[in-house]
Amino acid sequence: MNIDLTDTTSSKVNAALVEARRAVGAAVGMVLTLVIVTDEGNHYDALRAASEASKEHPSRILVVIRRPGRSPRERATARLDAEVRVGGETGNGETVLLRLHGELAGHAYSVVLPLLLPDAPVVVWWPDEAPPHPAEDLLGTLAQRRITDAAACEDPVAALGERARVYAPGDTDLAWTRITPWRSVLAAALDQRHGRITAAEVSGEEYNPSSELLALWLAERLAVPVDRVVSPGPGITAVRLITEDGVICLDRANGSLATLAVPGQPDRHVALHRRSTAELIAEELRRLDPDEAYADAVRRGADGLGSASVAADPADAARAQERAPLPRRSPGEDRPRPGRAATKSSRSAKSTRSREKKA
Repeated sequence: MNIDLTDTTSSKVNAALVEARRAVGAAVGMVLTLVIVTDEGNHYDALRAASEASKEHPSRILVVIRRPGRSPRERATARLDAEVRVGGETGNGETVLLRLHGELAGHAYSVVLPLLLPDAPVVVWWPDEAPPHPAEDLLGTLAQRRITDAAACEDPVAALGERARVYAPGDTDLAWTRITPWRSVLAAALDQRHGRITAAEVSGEEYNPSSELLALWLAERLAVPVDRVVSPGPGITAVRLITEDGVICLDRANGSLATLAVPGQPDRHVALHRRSTAELIAEELRRLDPDEAYADAVRRGADGLGSASVAADPADAARAQERAPLPRRSPGEDRPRPGRAATKSSRSAKSTRSREKKA
């Protein structure tokens, strides 16, 4: 059931929601309120993804569409138009499209607050451009989780760096959600017996924020330098972990099926398709507590995002301190073997000491 309201108020929108629920006989079983802050051009795709995710997490979806106007006369007016949808494609949830015209576009907080579900968590999602500090944004202060997407920005890596500098518990980014399958497969591969890891390499498209986050996560967890290699894509194409026994390689050249190669074992195929926005949002709605792994990764590399490599943390083991970051290279170049120069110099030192003793 759809109800259109023109030049309305939040109280009238609430009354329309009650009327629509009674008309379709829908039971109230929603678990959260999802607030989507977007514009007229992007709201359709965002709403479709949120509606798909609401099949797993029944919710009230509030789509805030700001229309401040172009002319001085339009900017001086203040009007709220709303569209209430209950039943049908919304499933067990509810959807309210809120178009804020003129001056009202700067007061979304006052419009959204009366429409939140009582005693239910709130999630705010910015599908495209997000505020500079999501946690301090008025709508962001209402939420337990704040979801952004650096990949939708004009400069994704710079946007990710800004997220790192203003991070607050409850913040997350879909660039991080996209690498969940990669992290799961790599963690499972490292659960098996393997040699000591000396370095790592992440290959992906240039300016891909997920590649940056995966490299930061590996550097933080493994305490080794991580080299970032630019590839044609799509997205992340390969991760290589250089160990004393050989190279553990997770290669996804076509964007859907990956090959996991572990020294001493036969190669295995792994389903690693590029997930839709609906799948990403559904994953984020499964947990509403702060994501500590994301916090550790993004805080660690706030100043190093976009560089050729991520160095190991000096606070880690002494072996990580002595290891220099690997240089940026193209996929066809040969990698120098780690530790070779150190071995040669140590042999020279031993020979010198031996000659001194004989003398």
